[in-house]
Amino acid sequence: MKGVVLAGGTGSRLFPLTKITNKHLLPIYDKPMIYYPIQTLVDAGIKEILVVTGGRNSGDFLRLLANGKEFGLKHLDYTYQEGEGGIADALALAEHFADGSSICVVLGDNIIEGTIREAVDDFKNQKSGAKILLKEVVDAERFGVAEMRDGRIVGIEEKPKKPKSNYAVTGIYMYDETVFEKVRVLVPSGRGELEITDVNNAYIREGSMTYAHLNGWWTDAGTFESLLRAANLVAGTRAQADAERVAAVVPGV
Repeated sequence: MKGVVLAGGTGSRLFPLTKITNKHLLPIYDKPMIYYPIQTLVDAGIKEILVVTGGRNSGDFLRLLANGKEFGLKHLDYTYQEGEGGIADALALAEHFADGSSICVVLGDNIIEGTIREAVDDFKNQKSGAKILLKEVVDAERFGVAEMRDGRIVGIEEKPKKPKSNYAVTGIYMYDETVFEKVRVLVPSGRGELEITDVNNAYIREGSMTYAHLNGWWTDAGTFESLLRAANLVAGTRAQADAERVAAVVPGV
């Protein structure tokens, strides 16, 4: 399985922070945002990774990440998304990279506490279709929301005013090689973009979509509020880990 990090877009909701840089290069606590989705893929055992970027600051990714040595990688691939065609449009640029392999796609502003390794391994055994990760949230109307029936996903609705469940679709998706065929027949949504929700619903209609629940906390970082929340969550997790290490070395602490 290969990995794809989608890090394009203009980051307009974070203006003026994004006036002179790409959103995914902004800091989350002590690391650039883009580090987190790459590490998520590496921790899942994925070593071949493509970064999809865009805008005026795309060269900064190469200067920052180089060939991925900091992540234990021998090589990183890059491609460029022109304009704002949506997540599925960005995903289409990965077809040459995937080269018939299944892929794990992570949105560049998704930060998680745990690991997706178990879900990735399960999908490898699944052989075909798609798999998404869900998280129960209190503000489901901000996300794509999975409608559940008898333990199955029967549909996904993007940013519904009245969500049919509290299960948000996180920005982590696993697809077989047919994903690019599905993207090619998409019609732009009302906002003029190719929507990843439409890709996921195509898999649901053919009965090949599975899901898993994401353990630990999860957040995006595309607004000022969620950017701050992500930094605080990472800082809290690091502090807890440091305290546990001290307690292991010094009994009674």
